Amino acid sequence: MQTNLHPDILATDRGARADEILRACVHCGFCNATCPTYQVLGDELDGPRGRIYLIKNMLETGSATREMRVHLDRCLTCRACETTCPSGVRYGELLEVGREVLEETCPRPPVQRAARWLLREVVQRPGLLGATIGVGQTVRALLPRSLSAKVPLRVAKPSWPKPVHARRVLILNGCAQAAATPDVNHALAQLLDAHGISALPADGCCGALPEHMTAIDSAARMLATNVRVWGALCASTVEAIISTASGCGVHIKAYGRLVRDAALSAAAVRVAELTVDVAEFVATLPPLRSSHPLRVAWHAPCTLQHGQRITGVVERLLIAAGHELVPVADAHLCCGSAGTYSLLQPALAQELGARKFAALTAARPDVIATANVGCQLHLGALKSPTAGGGHAPPVVHWLQLLT
Repeated sequence: MQTNLHPDILATDRGARADEILRACVHCGFCNATCPTYQVLGDELDGPRGRIYLIKNMLETGSATREMRVHLDRCLTCRACETTCPSGVRYGELLEVGREVLEETCPRPPVQRAARWLLREVVQRPGLLGATIGVGQTVRALLPRSLSAKVPLRVAKPSWPKPVHARRVLILNGCAQAAATPDVNHALAQLLDAHGISALPADGCCGALPEHMTAIDSAARMLATNVRVWGALCASTVEAIISTASGCGVHIKAYGRLVRDAALSAAAVRVAELTVDVAEFVATLPPLRSSHPLRVAWHAPCTLQHGQRITGVVERLLIAAGHELVPVADAHLCCGSAGTYSLLQPALAQELGARKFAALTAARPDVIATANVGCQLHLGALKSPTAGGGHAPPVVHWLQLLT
């Protein structure tokens, strides 16, 4: 693709990177075939190729419109287009630049800015989010059905084993997962303890939430704090940083690219290199067998299959544990969760979720398994859209199927 970026933008690091990415695009349109929003809306501007043209125009003219924001906001950042693209276009990175320049060039109305700030402040603080969820759980019976379905069920947290083993890892508690599904990390800690590995909890939001909502300064501060704290913990005998939420994992693995403080560059790269998805780590352990084999519909989050490019690992672990995996159509498509997307784009998220839920439940599995807290909560709040019915299996993290 030929480009002629505005000189002021091209002179910056982000402009030069955007120019490089744009020039790799050959206009083929293969990306649209796997874009969830294009499948629903059928609008060229709501597919990757159209959004690339919008970003290109904005970076060349130095101007932006609210209409551009509508189409960029609708993007899930699922990165299915990157998996499909024959030219290797780094669409996710280009979108980061496009959204950042758009926010600077065409600021949101005050009400939108305030709402997004409040959403970030609540979700990225486990204590505040946990308290909010607790209130929802207490008054669930009084809530409208559409809202009560979104409130996570209460879960009992098993005890966290004492760190008595020589082998040690960090487990990222995260923000939403720490508040909504804390039993997942505790189950992993117990599993690792049984294999002679001590797990140390690592607190702190990874920064993906503010990054995706274009709160760049907030994301940079979180990254810097995490690099300092986690880096210090890893300076001893910690052999890995394990993420049980694939959305966090894909973001932390990009710390080396995202870090803005040159003094922290080496430490950020080190943290990124030590970070693994839990499936990658569990795959190194002896085979695990489940005492309750089930028919499982596996939902691979976009952040796992398209972001981290980890495919087939969880499936092999579940099969080795004795479970049967049922076929799922269009497994590459997003469920509509996408972090805060389900809250900011509820209509599209609901439509995508309904389609995904129909695909996951078509073979009438005993359970739906996934690898990201957002997907787990989003799918868990849905009712089966199939005729006649009420087949709505529980949605769990796949780790919970290894016991």
